Amino acid sequence: MLTILRRIVLEFSQASELDQALLRLVSQVKNALSTQCCSVYLADHEKQHFILMASNGLAADAFGRTCIGFTEGLVGLVGQREEPINIANAQQHPDFIHAPEVEEEHFKAFLGTPIIHQRKVLGILTVQQEQARFFNENEEAFLVTLSAQLATALASVEAQGMIELSHSNQSLGKNLAGIGGSPGVAIGEMIVVHPKADLSKIALNKVSDSEQQLMIFDDAASRTVAEFSQMSEKLKAIISDNSLDIFDVYKQLLESDNFKAEVIVKIKSAWNAQSALKLVVDSYVMQFESLDDEYLRERAYDIKDLGNRLLNNIQNLAEHNQQLPEQFILVAEDVSAAMLAEYQHLGLLGIVSITGSNNSHTAILAKALNIPAIMGVDYLAIRQLHKKQAILDGYACQLYVTPGDALINEYRHIVAAENKLYAQVKEEEHLPASTKDGHNVSLLINAGLSAGFEYSQNVGADGVGLYRTEIPFMNRSCFPSESEQTVLYRQVLASFADKPVTMRTLDVGGDKSLPYFPIIEANPFLGWRGIRITLDHPEIFLVQVRAMMKANHGLGNLAIMLPMISSITEVDEANRLINQAYYELTSELSCDENDVLDRPQVGVMIEVPGIIFQLEDLAEKVDFFSVGSNDLTQYLLAVDRNNSRVASLYDFYHPAVLRALDYIAQKSQQRDVPLSICGELANQPTGALLLIAMGYKNLSMSAHSLAKVKWVIRHVNYHQLKQILERVLSFTNTSDVHSYMHEQLVSLGLGDFVHARLQ
Repeated sequence: MLTILRRIVLEFSQASELDQALLRLVSQVKNALSTQCCSVYLADHEKQHFILMASNGLAADAFGRTCIGFTEGLVGLVGQREEPINIANAQQHPDFIHAPEVEEEHFKAFLGTPIIHQRKVLGILTVQQEQARFFNENEEAFLVTLSAQLATALASVEAQGMIELSHSNQSLGKNLAGIGGSPGVAIGEMIVVHPKADLSKIALNKVSDSEQQLMIFDDAASRTVAEFSQMSEKLKAIISDNSLDIFDVYKQLLESDNFKAEVIVKIKSAWNAQSALKLVVDSYVMQFESLDDEYLRERAYDIKDLGNRLLNNIQNLAEHNQQLPEQFILVAEDVSAAMLAEYQHLGLLGIVSITGSNNSHTAILAKALNIPAIMGVDYLAIRQLHKKQAILDGYACQLYVTPGDALINEYRHIVAAENKLYAQVKEEEHLPASTKDGHNVSLLINAGLSAGFEYSQNVGADGVGLYRTEIPFMNRSCFPSESEQTVLYRQVLASFADKPVTMRTLDVGGDKSLPYFPIIEANPFLGWRGIRITLDHPEIFLVQVRAMMKANHGLGNLAIMLPMISSITEVDEANRLINQAYYELTSELSCDENDVLDRPQVGVMIEVPGIIFQLEDLAEKVDFFSVGSNDLTQYLLAVDRNNSRVASLYDFYHPAVLRALDYIAQKSQQRDVPLSICGELANQPTGALLLIAMGYKNLSMSAHSLAKVKWVIRHVNYHQLKQILERVLSFTNTSDVHSYMHEQLVSLGLGDFVHARLQ
């Protein structure tokens, strides 16, 4: 039976026509169970009824026409109870409804099971037989198992918009969920774009003339560098911050000795230019895609994009003039930063990328350009979307395909409110982040790729709350030297010479393996990572902190942060090594009374739940605390936020998360330890207000969230926030927190903010 199950599900999943797939399905189930009838009903949640879509045993004329209400008949009963119902004589059951058009009068035995995907009933699968009897346990188990396996495939079909629930050929509008890439709303026609060149389709081939292939590659590399320079120059007139650094990163990688040398080595080994490029790019992509850290994993998409651009020039593919409407929403398997740069001046309203996340360079650039974007859209069939109308909601991370007039009008009002509000936000971005009753807050930014990569001098940030140091270690074939690190860190610190910069020590290992330092573990989430690996390798830790302190000499704006701390012992050992590095450098630099080497403040990231219960002990060891709200939430709720099946359970407003954050704030205040927080919660105005009420005075966030967070802070009273927090901490359900905060924004006079979906 297991083989039969697999075959049925596989054939259904691979079918291109839904009607034929359903007819094939009911016939296979009927034969497998040796019964006389099998039928499938699909749910129309808009009209609140099930529709008979296919059957082997009932009248074919009823397909697509017979509707059974969610609260009617035995089919409705299965859906209501969300469990199998096995009845020996269905016609004697009080919920039985006679429907003459389906011609089922001669059937007595009935077994129905719901098809459920992520708690949503998608349909009902039934079998019937003339003989009055209960279906046995094996038959029931088969149908239940089949329904569970069909759920994912049917959800995919539903999301693709392929389901027509009537014979009127009127497809229902669909909404597809994704991951927030860039906030905002776009309404318009979708245009699907496919890559001009695709490395994944290249077959590996060797040639005899390596010199010619070297010339081809060198020419392609030069042209690609020129293209990135042109893109960057075009965007400089629009973007005033350093979000364009992505193109410099592309060029640096392309011109780096490591990348080019690896391709050249492959060519000299007799591979042609395309094959050599594919081998090197695939190697880089595999290294990055194996990482769990979302920010670092996104670098795989950058490498893919770079590889395809090089391939395009190697193949000398001619530009094709695609007919574009005046305004459009761009849809692609992988919308790259370079692709965004190409289309942004051609009427681009928004982007939908099947791959990627809110940490991708595409998302970062989209935010800088104020272009709404959603990434990582599940179950999306691109071919279904070309030239269809859509609403892209970057706030709710939803794509509404072929929406109705009422929904379009609603979103037009949202866009109007958003435009009005952004003008107000812009007016106050250089003013202090202070509440109306004088409570001051420091707003910092998160950065990581290069000096000020996500930073604009115009957003009014008070410094850098989190600088990720992993990237220089990732883009290499060996550990960077102390001098190399010193140069990089000096650039970062000098860029913010009059503002504090908090640098996190190397946070790799386990789920973030370096290509030259591979680590294979069964459970990388709880493995050898962060401070654990650098303390086990003090030679790595010492070189890095020495480089940081050297770079800080004469500037004095550095703070060092230790990641993934789970014990006091780790802090003691880290402090010992930092002191060792400090005394070594003091001696080496021959610092005198007038040229003192600053010992930077040292803090810890609070992201492992267990360390929350040792905060008082930690307070004696460090200078500050910084909460990593993303990981803390993930570990507190035991939810992998990158897993679409459970991502809905990952919520910063979960009462347990909010109470943990409040507890941390209270303990920090009692011991007078400076406290900051970095993560998505601080990016959200409602989250920022709750954090301020708890006592967080340093909020670190994306540069592109800073202005709106500041605007909200400036339009509230601190004493009101304290009252709101007291009420929020009494809630036991996440939904209650969301509803209450929505109401409170309105009561605080921020109704326009709510209406514009910016909360």
